[in-house]
Amino acid sequence: MPSDVHEIDRAVGLLQAGELVAFPTETVYGLGADAANPTAVGRIFAAKGRPADHPLIVHLPADGYLDRWAREIPAVAWELAEAFWPGPLTLILKRAPAVSSAITGGQDSVGLRVPAHPLALALLRAYARAGGGVDGMSGIAAPSANRFGRISPTEAAHVHDELGDAVGLILDGGRCPVGIESTILDLTPAAGLPPRLLRPGRVTPEQIRMVIGVLPEIVGHQADDGTPRVSGSLAAHYAPTTPLLLVTPERLAEAIERLRCSRRRCAVLCHSELPDDGAALAVRRLPSDPRGYARTLYAALRDLDRAATDLILVEEIPATPAWAAVADRLRRAAAGAGRNGEAATPR
Repeated sequence: MPSDVHEIDRAVGLLQAGELVAFPTETVYGLGADAANPTAVGRIFAAKGRPADHPLIVHLPADGYLDRWAREIPAVAWELAEAFWPGPLTLILKRAPAVSSAITGGQDSVGLRVPAHPLALALLRAYARAGGGVDGMSGIAAPSANRFGRISPTEAAHVHDELGDAVGLILDGGRCPVGIESTILDLTPAAGLPPRLLRPGRVTPEQIRMVIGVLPEIVGHQADDGTPRVSGSLAAHYAPTTPLLLVTPERLAEAIERLRCSRRRCAVLCHSELPDDGAALAVRRLPSDPRGYARTLYAALRDLDRAATDLILVEEIPATPAWAAVADRLRRAAAGAGRNGEAATPR
């Protein structure tokens, strides 16, 4: 683990002082603050440029801390925690009375998880041993360590590029092994109703069903029906500054050629082999399996965003359940990318 005990102790001190610390989780790098300190939490929103009504996920050192942050915890929450924690599953539960509205965006629910990255766990456990911050709550709020709406960081250098001196310390744990954000599961529906999957991730609906015996309802958008607001649920998110367009595999070569003929510079993100004709200024070919693709997706998008092109073409991925989480991120990235209104390419 690249960061040593001294750095973890330093991170604990900064968090106790209300400062920001970036650290790796198995999903992406998080921008951490003491979740029980509203002033420190406010620094997260300021550094990211994040709207105040967007709730944050609280990271815990173990599932034994769950009842400090949630109330009326259903039995399925404990079952899911036992099955998937530490790991990339966030549970939405009714918030405990002590939980600040700064964390929840004014809602009566809170998102909680125990991350699986060894450095994140070392930090969280050290923080708990040191007293756990304000009121001993031992939670660290940590949205992705990037400007709001932009590509999530999966390496320490990404955090520095995004936030610079706004972060008191960046703990370097190497590249995040999962590479996309956690699955978010809402456990606040009334008894007898299924839980709701609010954001797809590494933990799949079928894996959840195997644990609790019920397939979650998949919420495809942020509905105005009492569904909690959660991180990464906006239609536009995870986006590069360069316009991005999804193109079917069958039309990708044609799209590249049309851009070449119009003297427009393009970058390409693909999982198939492309003809080596040099028409694309930059190409990143990712693994053809969903886990390998997810692991390298954000780093590849960052590379292509720096390539100074007019458009990033992304080869569409298979429309299968195994690719659902990646497909979600690509759709939101395409919606949020810096379009100039002239990027229409046949699909």
